Amino acid sequence: MSTTKKTLRMVQLAILTAIIIVLAVTPFLGYIPVGTIQATTIHIPVIIGAILLGPSAGAFLGGVFGLTSFLNNTLTYKLTSFVFTPVYSAPGEDFGSPWSLVICFVPRILIGVVAGYLYKALKALFKSREKDIISISVAAVLGSLTNTILVMAGIYFFFGSAFAEASGMAFNELLSYIITTVVAVNGVVEALVAGLITVLIVRPLMAFMKRKS
Repeated sequence: MSTTKKTLRMVQLAILTAIIIVLAVTPFLGYIPVGTIQATTIHIPVIIGAILLGPSAGAFLGGVFGLTSFLNNTLTYKLTSFVFTPVYSAPGEDFGSPWSLVICFVPRILIGVVAGYLYKALKALFKSREKDIISISVAAVLGSLTNTILVMAGIYFFFGSAFAEASGMAFNELLSYIITTVVAVNGVVEALVAGLITVLIVRPLMAFMKRKS
């Protein structure tokens, strides 16, 4: 890779990183409270970066997303902050859990990895430019769902009882709540929005980048 291309890549990463930070610090834009959970739009620039710049860039941007989630839950206490930061302990516990860092960072990093590699695979399968919209949208939707499913799976397996208590429900109701509400409703809406916005942004950016290359 030439020095010019490396510099351009760094600038693009910096811009996407700045967008993630702006979304994270803007109330009700990056993190949107929905009961005891938070919907998000921050996964969208992660997916865009993964598709435009590759899985490694997507992983980096996902790590930035995870860092904003960690800081958001550390600096502003919420009833369920303990699932994203070890600074706070779960109800009935004396210390925070390091598993919160796994939930906070790993699913967010994997957004970029999944979206980036999936786009590459689908692009090779659907070679025509007209079908590229399929590759982009599918990569965006599944990248978004990766975050939702892995975060909620981590919460269920590592903090299930404590999260249920903080959310005001019985533990035996938690799995149904996660599947029917968080994943099937919130997660699907986030994924579909990510798919639409990513296509609308990525397609013209790809055309622009191709003209400049």
